Amino acid sequence: MAASGLLKFFLPKDRVFYTLFESASANLETLAKKLVQVVNEADYNKRAVIIKEMEDLEHQNDILTHNIFLELGRNFITPFDREDIHSLASALDDIADYMYASAKKMNFYKVDPTTDSGIQKTADAILLAVLAVNEAVVELRNLKNTQKIIECVIKINSIENSADDLFDLSIEKLFDSDVDAKELIKKREIYQVMEIVTDKCEDAGNVIESIVVKYA
Repeated sequence: MAASGLLKFFLPKDRVFYTLFESASANLETLAKKLVQVVNEADYNKRAVIIKEMEDLEHQNDILTHNIFLELGRNFITPFDREDIHSLASALDDIADYMYASAKKMNFYKVDPTTDSGIQKTADAILLAVLAVNEAVVELRNLKNTQKIIECVIKINSIENSADDLFDLSIEKLFDSDVDAKELIKKREIYQVMEIVTDKCEDAGNVIESIVVKYA
């Protein structure tokens, strides 16, 4: 086999990792928008319909993550470190998992999110973080606009810090309220799961930053 033919044999077909990552991050954007719909919907049954749509999207992300791991086994040469590919895929999958989990818990615990500004503001923060993650992932395909990627990572970190502050304020407000113990536990758990979403966005941002440092 000629050298050029051998190189073509080992190169990733269709730059498949970029396509899979872009599909996963675009899926996250749709999920985040659905989550915002959930927290602004007072009707339990209407929320249930949106949450079911989120479940389907979360399953799609599971499939995409599985396909990324399969491609790691099939491809000898990858666009960046195998460890980074694995870490980014896991972080994106975690974002999907925790977004769906937070929405699911609202109906499972019969909590009306429209009566809680902390839940709504956190959902808005999650959407902003996911939008930044998606924007950064799209730029990974060519790594020409590294400044834009770094700006996205900085934005993700800033949103995560704001979400931490919002979590603390929400918990403080919750404990100062006159809600009963059961309601307090329910809402605290929802706050915690939603805050984890922004943590996972930051994890994804950190992996993307690592890729930029290594390859830009």
